[in-house]
Order: sequence, then structure tokens, then C-alpha cells
Amino acid sequence: MMTQDTGPHQFQMEGWISCAPFERLLHIEIVAAADGRATLRMPFLVDFAQGAGLMHGGALVSLADTAVVMAIKSILPPQTHFATTALETKFLRPVTQGIVTAEAHVVSQEERTLQGQAIIYDEEQRPVLEFTSAFKVARDSNIKGVTFRDTGVDL
Repeated sequence: MMTQDTGPHQFQMEGWISCAPFERLLHIEIVAAADGRATLRMPFLVDFAQGAGLMHGGALVSLADTAVVMAIKSILPPQTHFATTALETKFLRPVTQGIVTAEAHVVSQEERTLQGQAIIYDEEQRPVLEFTSAFKVARDSNIKGVTFRDTGVDL
């Protein structure tokens, strides 16, 4: 029987361009996010391994998705609510160790729809994953239940 709180949750983020709780769980680090581009890193910890000892594809996809999110956040007003509506991933080679780096950018923005791309590289700068995604900005763009420390705004 689960005894953990299953929500809804209230939490505080460091700022508009900062990691949410799930992203912190994955040890994602935002290196840069500006002008529709973002660079993020994540270590391959044993907790991120799948049964054959490779980095789990879901962890890599989470990094790519988060990188595109940070690229989008860099061009949208703070507290704009948007979400992933579609994604496509191509796995190019396995990750067995080290730190992976995601390079992402916004490809297009049309009304409330944004398109993004990311490539994840291993420590030897070899591409390991290609990622494309679509996002939609909500009509009611206020994010509910989250406080951003850099603005003091509780939504």
C-alpha cells in the first residue's frame, strides 16, 4: 500500500529557467538557456541504468525534452504554461558511462504551437539521440500550485 502523497502538489522552483523536482531527481544541470537555445547535462548514475547496464532511454528522452523546454522558456514570458504534445526520438548509440549533454533549440513558433529539436552527445561528443517535439501554450497560461523564487509570484 502506498503511503506517499500523490498530489496535487505545491512546490517552489528556483526560477523560471530552473529544474523542476523530476529534473532535479535526474541530476539535470542547466548550462545555458537563452535566445531559443539551451544546453543541459546529466550524469549516467547507476540509478539510470536499464537491465543491460546501459543508460535508460527514458532518462535520455527526459533530458532531451527538458532541454527543449528550457530553450522555449528562454523566449516565452515567465510563468507561461505550456506542455509537450508530441515527440519523436531516434536512438543512435548506447550510453555506457559519463556525462551526456543535450543541445536544443526552438525550430518554429506559430501562434500557441512551438517546435523544438535536441541532440544528446556522449562525453566523446558523439551523438547518441536525436529528438524533435511539439509544445502547446495553454489558453489559461497561469501555472497553478508553483512558486518561483526569482519572482516571488505564487500561482
